[in-house]
Formats: sequence, C-alpha cells, structure tokens
Amino acid sequence: MMREGTASAVYRLQYQAPAFWVDTVDLAFDLDPAKTRVLNKMRLRRNPEVAAEALRLDGEELNLARVLVNGAGTSFKIEENQLVLENLPEGNDPFDLEIFTTCAPEKNTHLMGLYVSNDTFFTQCEAQGFRRITYYLDRPDVMASFTVTLRADKKRYPVLLSNGNLVESGELEGGRHFAKWVDPHKKPCYLFALVAGQLVAREQQITSRAGKEHLLQVYVRPGDLGKTEHAMNSLMAAIAWDETRFGLSLDLDRFMIVATSDFNMGAMENKGLNIFNTKYVLASPSTATDLDYANIEGVVGHEYFHNWTGDRVTCRDWFQLSLKEGLTVFRDQEFSMDMAGSLSARATRRIEDVRVLRTAQFPEDAGPMAHPVRPDSYVEINNFYTVTVYEKGAEVVRMQRTLVGGHEGFAQGMKLYFERHDGHAVTCDDFAQAIADANPGSALATHLDQFKRWYSQSGTPCVKATGQYDAAAQTWTLTLSQSCPATPGQPGKLPFVIPVAMGLVAQDGAQLPLQLEGEATASGTSRTLVLHEASQSFTFVNVAAEPVPSLLRGFSAPVILEHDDSDAALLTLLASDSDAFNRWEAGQRLLLRTALNAIASDAGAASVTGQNALIPATVVEALRTVLRHPQLDAAFKELVLTLPSEAYIAEQVEVVDPQQIHAVREQLRAQLARELQADWVWAFETHQASGAYRPDAISSGRRALTSLALSMLCLAARESGDAIWPGKALQRFKDAGNMTDRLGALGALVASGHELARPALERFHDRFKDDALVLDKWFALQAGRTDRGGDVLPAVQQLLKHPDFNLKNPNRARSLVFSYCSANPAGFHRQDGAGYAFWAEQVLLLDAFNPQVAARLARALDRWKKLAEPYRALARAAIERVAAAPKLSNDVRELVTHALAD
Repeated sequence: MMREGTASAVYRLQYQAPAFWVDTVDLAFDLDPAKTRVLNKMRLRRNPEVAAEALRLDGEELNLARVLVNGAGTSFKIEENQLVLENLPEGNDPFDLEIFTTCAPEKNTHLMGLYVSNDTFFTQCEAQGFRRITYYLDRPDVMASFTVTLRADKKRYPVLLSNGNLVESGELEGGRHFAKWVDPHKKPCYLFALVAGQLVAREQQITSRAGKEHLLQVYVRPGDLGKTEHAMNSLMAAIAWDETRFGLSLDLDRFMIVATSDFNMGAMENKGLNIFNTKYVLASPSTATDLDYANIEGVVGHEYFHNWTGDRVTCRDWFQLSLKEGLTVFRDQEFSMDMAGSLSARATRRIEDVRVLRTAQFPEDAGPMAHPVRPDSYVEINNFYTVTVYEKGAEVVRMQRTLVGGHEGFAQGMKLYFERHDGHAVTCDDFAQAIADANPGSALATHLDQFKRWYSQSGTPCVKATGQYDAAAQTWTLTLSQSCPATPGQPGKLPFVIPVAMGLVAQDGAQLPLQLEGEATASGTSRTLVLHEASQSFTFVNVAAEPVPSLLRGFSAPVILEHDDSDAALLTLLASDSDAFNRWEAGQRLLLRTALNAIASDAGAASVTGQNALIPATVVEALRTVLRHPQLDAAFKELVLTLPSEAYIAEQVEVVDPQQIHAVREQLRAQLARELQADWVWAFETHQASGAYRPDAISSGRRALTSLALSMLCLAARESGDAIWPGKALQRFKDAGNMTDRLGALGALVASGHELARPALERFHDRFKDDALVLDKWFALQAGRTDRGGDVLPAVQQLLKHPDFNLKNPNRARSLVFSYCSANPAGFHRQDGAGYAFWAEQVLLLDAFNPQVAARLARALDRWKKLAEPYRALARAAIERVAAAPKLSNDVRELVTHALAD
C-alpha cells in the first residue's frame, strides 16, 4: 500500500535503546517473483536496561502466515505496520521467535526491500527496507549474526548471493538449488543483502599485506563483463589504499560487487555484498566518459571504505547518518586525490568537490530543508540522505584532521576510534571524541565542545575578513569575524570553530614568510588560524610592503568568505598564488563579480543583448595567460576558464531572475569565445590526447580542455556565421575513439544550437540505442540544451513518449526529467510557468510508484522563494498543487510542507 503522509516526526533527543536485542538471525528464502516465502528464525533477549511489556517488530507490505515463540504458537496483533507480541517469556534468558511471511517482489516498484529487476532478485535495505522483507527490529543499533539460505529455480537463478562467506550449496528436487551464507560479523539489518539471477563475474584473487588470500568478484549481466575491468581495478586500489593509509584490511574471505540497472541510489555498502547502480560499475572507452571513470573509482572506493566506517562501526540511530557517510565521503575524496597523483591533479579534485558543495549544499543550507549535519528530527529518513549529511559532513571531518595537525594526528584518532567502537553502533560525538582524545593539546581537543556545533547548527557560516597594513611598523593585521544566518528552527547561532588556512603574497607574486606578533621567527609561507570567537585579530610582523592575503586556502572550512579584494589583488592571486585552489578561486571571483555587476546594472531585465565587453580587458588577458601557461595542467586550465554556473550565480543575488542570469552568463561566455578565439584554436590543437585511451588525470585534463575549446569555437562560429568549426566538431564526433571526445563534440554542437546537432543526435542514438547508460547521456544532453531561447520543454515532453524512455527506471528518469527540472535553469524557469507544471506532473507520477525518486525531484523547487515574479507565484502554485494531492507519500509531503512553510 502507498505510505501516505500521515507519519509523525521522529526526534533525536527521544532516542531510547531497544527493549530487546537480537543475537542471531536465520533467514530462509524460497525465491519466486510473484510470491517469495521468507522464514525468519531469531534468537532474542530482553534488554534489562529498558522496561517494556511488548516486542514491536516493523513490517510493510508483508503477508503474515505464522508466528511461533520457542516452537509454540502465540497471540499477536498488527498495529500500524508493526507486529506486536506481548506473551513473551519473562526474565533475561534468550528465546526463539519464528516468523513466516510472504511478499511479492515483482510488484515492488519502490525498489526498497526485495524486488525484481530484469528477472533478477535484488535488495535495498538502507534505511528502512528490511521491514519489507520480514518483521524485524528495523533500526541500526540492533546488530546480529546472520545466516541466510537461498532456494530458487536453478535455470532462472543460477547465481545465489548473500552477505559473508558461502558455507554450503547444492541441488534440490524439481530443478531447484540452494546456497547457504554465513556472515561472521554482526550487523544491523540495513546491511543485509541478497541477489539471485543469471549473472557472470570477473574474479580476482588478491593477497593482503597480512598475507591473507581474498576473492574479489564483480557480478554483471551476461554481455557486460568486458566493462568491469575498471571497477575491479578500482576495488583493488581501494583495498590497498585503506591498508596503507589507515591499516584497515579486508575482513572477509570474499568481497562482491553486483550491478543492477534499477536502483534508487548510486550504490549500497551491504557487508561483503555491495549492490551498485550499473552507472558506477560499467565502463569502456567507447561508452564511458572520463567523468564516468572517475565516478566509478570514487564510488567503488566509497562503498568499500564503508566496510570499516559504516559496517564494522555503524550508526546508533539514523540521526547519526553522517557518522558513516560524512567520514566515508572524506575517505573517498582523499582516495581519489591520491589516485590522481600530482599535486596539481589533487588540487583539481579538491576544486571539483568544492564546486559540488557550493552549488548544491550551500543552497540547501539557505533553503527550507536546511538541517544540521546531525539532524534533530525527520518524518521520512530517506529525505536526509542529503549533501549536508554527505558533503558538508565530509568537510567537518576534514576540519578535524586540520585541527589535529594533519594526517598523522588524524590516523591516530582513527586508530583509537576503532579500538573503542569496533562492532558497535555509536554517535558523531563518539567519533569526534576519539579524534580529540588521540591528540591531546591539539586545537580540536582544546575547542571540542564548541567544534561540535558543526554537527548541531545548520546554515553556512559567513567569515568576514579585513586587513590593515601599518607601513611604519611593517605589520599587517587580519581581522576575522563570523556570523551565521537564521535557519528553520534555529534563529540564533553560536560561534563555530573555523580553521582558516592562509598565506600572504607580495605584489610581485612572491610568497611571504609568516611571523605572528610574539613569535621569535617566521615559520613557512602558509599556516592555519583558528577562529573560535565572534571576532579575532591576528597581527603579522616584518611585512615590508602591503601584501595580498590568500585566505581559506584549500577551502579549509565550509564557509562563505567575504573579503573586499580589489581586481588587482585577485589578478595577483590568479597569476601567482602558490595555493592552486585560491588561484582558481581568484579567477572565479573576478568572473562572478563581472556577472553580478551586469545583473545589477540591468536589474529586472529579461535579457542582455549585443556584444558588450562585460569582462574587463585585464581579466580577459589574465585568463589568456592561464590558458597559454606552459606549466599549468590542462585540467586546471579548464576549471579556471569555466564560468561560475547559473545556479551558483543565483545564490549570490537576493531576487533571482533566471532568464536574466542565463542571458548575462551567455554573454560572458560569448565574449570569452570571441576574444580568446585564437587561443582556443591553440588549446584545441595542442592538447589532443594521443595513443590508446587512458582515464588518468593528465589525459582526462587534456580531453576536458579540448572539449571546452571546441565548445567555445562553435559558439564563436555561431556569432560570426562561420561553418568551419561546427564542421570540425561533427567530424570529431564521427571519428572519436572514445566517449569523452565523442560526447564533447556532440555537446559543442548542441550547446551552440547549430543545425548539425540534430543529425548528430540521430546518429548517436542509432549507434548506442542498445546501451542504456549511453542513452541516458543522450536524453540528458537534450534536456539540458538552452539554445532554443528557453523553449526546450516541448522537446522534453516529446522525449517522454520516446520508445526508449521509461519513467520507472530511476536512471532514465534522472537523465531526462531531472536534467530538465534540476540542471537547466533557463529551460525550467519559464515565465508562463509551464516548467513548474511539468515538474508537478512528474513528481505526482513518480510518487505513485517510487516515493524516493519523487522526493529527489521535489527538491528542484526548494529555493522558489528567491525567485522574482512571475516565477515566484507560479512556482508556489505548482508546489501547492503537489501538496494538495489526495494520496501523497511521507517522502514528498515532508518536503513540500517544508517548502511552503513561512
């Protein structure tokens, strides 16, 4: 049945330990798509610290056939999706509970619990999917030992997988077979998994540093095996990295990854049996882009790292979700940076992570769904798998590492964390305490209680910086002050602990030695200041001339920095800062300042036309210097020369006219295309990647820069009427030896609106119509186009009717509907409100069969209150239409209720 929005909120401060513990679980499945039988035998015992008369087990969409206690029948009742047992043995002795139920996996369109995809059984239990498999204490602090027996038709389901180690398998009557799996580690039920179907595996035997043998397997559908090499290599690299970096070894005889095309998430870290969206497993040069290869490496690493940070030590309750997700995102970011190799490549990865934070998490912090890294309440926990919990949570971990002095101190803290909590369900406070206790005397230990405000306070802090130079005394004083805006439920904020990495740069570009007042000598050219009061001042001595400050190096804290740098100061940083992040940041601030000035000077206008040179000549020349710089990596150049996104620009203005922002940004893009045309030709011709395809950082950076150059050249050709570069783009599209170059050329044609785009799109579809992941790119490219004056909606509506489109497949829904509603501001925000009406229709359609995916789409209008009229009123009407629907899931109702709240 549809879970309509009637649930009440759950509050963190109301946490109570369970009244019963589960010691062992013995599950037996007779797998059938229409009617799967599940026999659940548990051994339980009362928790002597919690008084309770009844045992309440969670369950949804289950048919209950039998309940036995210690082998005998017992009375029970069903209350609001709970099985309630009151006649249980007294005392603290363990007792046996047997529950027999059936479910219908083929009808499970939620893709939560046990479901069928392409005649293969899969599970997804995080956060609360296990209750759709059997009645259970479905909470993360109940950890038990699992034994699982799977039985199924051998011809239809030759592969039978579950968590842990395979201890027995064999034949059964009637063409059936079985497999018995035992997980040697206790786990919460959200980490349970099973897979059954016709699958093939890439296998690899490895030997750990401790000398133990392990079998690694990547399971996919027949025909996809050739696309699994990169996933396997990424898994081996992740295992080696975790052993080397943190001394954490693989703790199972085998480790399995299984890919499915129907999956609500990216992947899931079930103990020893990770289930992945095919998007993050399958890759070949002809079908996957450099970004796909990087994402596979990162996600495979992320899920493997959960084996310790999430599985071995898990969350006490779902409010502590960032305990595992924020920490593991930090770990996968560090892994990806280490895999990138050079310092420049590492910096590029850091910039990419910060872009995600700023364009997705900062708006969340400023919107109706703003919540702390550790939320205080929820109605539907699935709504809190957010960029705040994940990406901001990772920044909170990164700051802890900074405040204990870097990698060595952090590694000591991690060691203590596992010594204390291995095999337990704990809290964010427990993690921070371990890191601090392992580093007594550190800034984290000194300010630990205050630092924990990062877990409890929502919103993005603002740090205002002012500098004062005293030429006579040769001192420069930096004053930092902090504030944080009100967020829902939190009108006032207390000061955070904010590490501010910084340096000083001379006017000639030299990096100045840093000596604070009171210090005997200078020490290095970069250091971290700790801002823990509302305002603090730091005075540097022996500063011979007024410096240019380089603040928040490496983005040392997830804050908004306000510093009134002159254009000249930013140009100095862009040209000379030793910190690659701040070098990129200087260029972005110059371009953002230009965009905001253009928007302010044309306030309320629907568009900006003509070929006005909005970007100052000095900035254009500085960008040309970066583009031509012989020592800078191509990947870094591509990041510097890419304009701030429309979404990021929108967050910098109080009232948002999406069409005006789009028009201004397009004019800036056209100016760079026009004035740097000869430089783009040089970049395109000199950065071609030669030889066999490799997804390494250097090769990927060269391809990224050539694709940007080609896009700019096609844009310049559109303005001049020149057909040469669109023709070259079409030829590159046809001749490309890899998907990155092919999609880059196609994207250049589509973005420029050239007539050659249509036949190229048709050719692309004809070639890749049988590859689902490549077709997702085809749909997304068309949903994201803006060359039709914002009138892309008719094309999107037509694509909904395409025979290859299926709204019930989450990847396909994301490729078309999400790409239009969430990633195409100019197309989505129409003055007639048609984009919002389309959004409402799709949210309601999705909610009828997959509330999780519907809720993700519902977030597209989180920031509607910032919109100018008529967009604002039309957006509100669309949200109210969704909220008024007679049947609405808790997932969506919670979000639209927050969105409409005053």
